[in-house]
Amino acid sequence: KRCEFQISIVLILIPRSYVNSYNLFDPLMPLNYLSVENLSKSYDEKLLFEDVTFGIEQGQKVALVGINGSGKSTLLKVISGIEQPDRGVVSFRKEIKVEMLQQVTDLSDTATIEAAIFDGSNELLQLIRNYEVAIATGSEDLQTLLEEMDRLNAWEYEHEVKELLGKLGIYHLDQLVGDLSGGQKKRVALAKTLVLKPDLLILDEPTNHLDLDIIEWLENYLATTNLTLLMVTHDRYFLDRVTNEIVEIAEGQLFKYKGNYSDFLEKKQERAEIEEATVSKAKNLLKKELEWMRRQPKARGTKAKYRIDAFYDLEKKASKKVTEDQMEVNLSGQRQGKKIMELKGISKGYDGKTLIKDLEYVFKKGDRMGIVGNNGSGKSTLLKMIIGELQPDGGTVTAGQNTVIGYYSQEEQIFDPSQKVIDTIKEVAEYITLADGSEVTASNLLNQFLFPPKKQYALIGKLSGGERRRLQLLRMLMSNPNFIILDEPTNDFDIQTLNVLEDYLLKFDGCLLIVSHDRYFMDRLVDHLFVFQGDGEVRDFPGNYSDYRNSPLSKQAVKSEEKVEEVKVKTTNRKLSYGEKREYESLGEEIATLEEEKAELEESLNSGETDFEKLGQWSARIEKITELLDEKELRWLELDELQ
Repeated sequence: KRCEFQISIVLILIPRSYVNSYNLFDPLMPLNYLSVENLSKSYDEKLLFEDVTFGIEQGQKVALVGINGSGKSTLLKVISGIEQPDRGVVSFRKEIKVEMLQQVTDLSDTATIEAAIFDGSNELLQLIRNYEVAIATGSEDLQTLLEEMDRLNAWEYEHEVKELLGKLGIYHLDQLVGDLSGGQKKRVALAKTLVLKPDLLILDEPTNHLDLDIIEWLENYLATTNLTLLMVTHDRYFLDRVTNEIVEIAEGQLFKYKGNYSDFLEKKQERAEIEEATVSKAKNLLKKELEWMRRQPKARGTKAKYRIDAFYDLEKKASKKVTEDQMEVNLSGQRQGKKIMELKGISKGYDGKTLIKDLEYVFKKGDRMGIVGNNGSGKSTLLKMIIGELQPDGGTVTAGQNTVIGYYSQEEQIFDPSQKVIDTIKEVAEYITLADGSEVTASNLLNQFLFPPKKQYALIGKLSGGERRRLQLLRMLMSNPNFIILDEPTNDFDIQTLNVLEDYLLKFDGCLLIVSHDRYFMDRLVDHLFVFQGDGEVRDFPGNYSDYRNSPLSKQAVKSEEKVEEVKVKTTNRKLSYGEKREYESLGEEIATLEEEKAELEESLNSGETDFEKLGQWSARIEKITELLDEKELRWLELDELQ
């Protein structure tokens, strides 16, 4: 028998952006939060990126990497709407909340910490702030605010906000922003961003100027919180533990790699090998095509147009640069004498606070020392006493006769913006001696530090922040020091520059003293530490940063810091808020209920049940209850002390 079928095909044309936003064809796929299409941006005739296209889906944690001046921060600013692109489109999913933490904080110095964080841009935050003010002043509006807190269910959010501020070490909300250090301002800016609970968080160098403890807390928070992330950072441990995709910006284009930083290094090497083979093949073909082009009549009309076009495409591919320019550091250091540096009973304090008390140490040849401690504990103060910029209150600092110190300051060196790059180097020397004894001109040395001839004759005012810091490093190394002191050298350098600097310092046979929040940098370069423990106590610890972090001494220091913060909270004489009273009462009931459930489950486990599925479920629930009890009991104790 013959069957006849009539088939109708209907084509429905749907805009790509609509499909991306609403996942029409697979509701189980992650939602698209960000779409960037054909984005281009230039500065002063320098092309940063051209026609870049990419997207970020819900739950992705993406890091943008690239050399200084490649356009990473600019791309983040364009995506955030702070700057406008030359062309292209940036679109976000409509209902999501997007927040950005810039590299340089933009907080008002005249505002209090409270005003900076609770700035009125979020209804719940403003309500919590008004409620706290009403509690403190006994305002008549308190009852109305209580009802509003109940209506919006703001009590849990209030607790989350206070817990977040506590983790970031922010307690004195009435302090002026202008009175804070750079690290404290960064914490306030970070708190302001995180309390808004964004769906998509954009971070530009979030770890700069933060304490190591805060960096590790932030690392864990971002790795375990269900938010979507786009960030720029040079912290390699941070990249490894937080990200699940790396996007490299190079030569104005983007290259995407799935996985963390370790995966990126491996896959980038594979891409470089493939590109090298492709370019090599293109060059061989280009030779043949070039012969064909030369053999043909000069009149272009007589040649096959498709082949001419293919020739120019091939020429472009063959001329592509495969290997990246690398900074070279091979400057020599002067010979050290027997006596290098002696610290004898030095002490220093400010405003009644002791930073360093009776510190004694004799630097030996080949010492590779790191310094760790909280912001404001005296790390930079010690460095400035060693170089003679500050005098100790007590004790002496004595340098050896042949000791030549090279000091890289945390503060950016002030250059004349109207001066040419090459002129500022020639101020130090016209010719520089390298490690092998040969001499190079100032221009050749700048080339080695990734300042090509065109850049050498540019004005310093036209350089990026990272380029100015690289120039600062070069001027320091030109003095051929045999005692190098680095105060936060990693804040403004890209990863490639850091790798080259690390390789040079590993071969450096003089003394090395480093203050850095970059754990990877410290782990590679130092073999013992000055640990600033507070109250002027400085301890010499044998080992690098990871050794210290895993030691009992580190855990002891954390407990000591917790006690200090506990005292700070107690001395505020603050009473429990209405919400905290309700929380305090409910916690007692919740703890009792959980303990009762745990006891019942333990009894079930011991009942002789043989169903492995049930036994597994009961065990998992007991583990979860134990975690909840630890958390709730700790919170109950905090509230009980205030009560």
